[in-house]
Amino acid sequence: MLVIPAIDLKDGKCVRLKQGRMSDSTTYGDDPVAMAARWVEAGARRLHLVDLNGAFEGEPVNGEAVTAIARTYPDLPIQIGGGIRSPETIEHYLAAGVSYVIIGTKAVKEPAFVGEMCRRFPGHVIVGLDARDGFVATDGWAEVSTLKATELARRFADDGVSSIVYTDISRDGMMGGVNVEATAELARESGLPVIASGGVTDLSDLRALAAFEQDGILGAITGRAIYEGTLDVAEAQRLCDELQANQTGS
Repeated sequence: MLVIPAIDLKDGKCVRLKQGRMSDSTTYGDDPVAMAARWVEAGARRLHLVDLNGAFEGEPVNGEAVTAIARTYPDLPIQIGGGIRSPETIEHYLAAGVSYVIIGTKAVKEPAFVGEMCRRFPGHVIVGLDARDGFVATDGWAEVSTLKATELARRFADDGVSSIVYTDISRDGMMGGVNVEATAELARESGLPVIASGGVTDLSDLRALAAFEQDGILGAITGRAIYEGTLDVAEAQRLCDELQANQTGS
């Protein structure tokens, strides 16, 4: 199971939001490449980047920072979300060296778009499902739909989606623990690898998620916890490796 540091970009700076509110942000640095270096040096095997401005505006805003990180670490898998709503944007990010693009709002509003992009960019598409009380939210979490996350995930299982990033909005940035049950259920229901997001606070959250790794939990994104020191990236990845080794008996 991967421990995936999050770098959320707002106005070119590294920030974290509480429950997706742009007005409730904390700035942790003004150099995204330096922040990426911090997590790479700690042993991160993948980075999760979010263009927060892009999520609200519907098109990339912090693309230069994303490109700079990808070009600095060409061998590191990077996934990017926020404002990805056209094939041109996907093509641009992949050309810049990003490994995966996360389609969120567009996946909910135009599900056929996901299948088209999976065929055009096979192996590079992740669907981001952000849910409040099990129902999918869109447009930077400003709108909550009537679609259940599990129902929508099943639709994408046959499209060739690489994985799903599942965020429980009520937990995001609150450091109150991850929603293990909902994450594991989504993995089982969809048959797709799921990356947990929202509420990962300390090693106990990773232990809880790792218990369901065989259900299809691929990794856990962590943001505020690693910035505020309740979780150490190197220690967290070591724990996940040890837990996996114990499960497989290797």
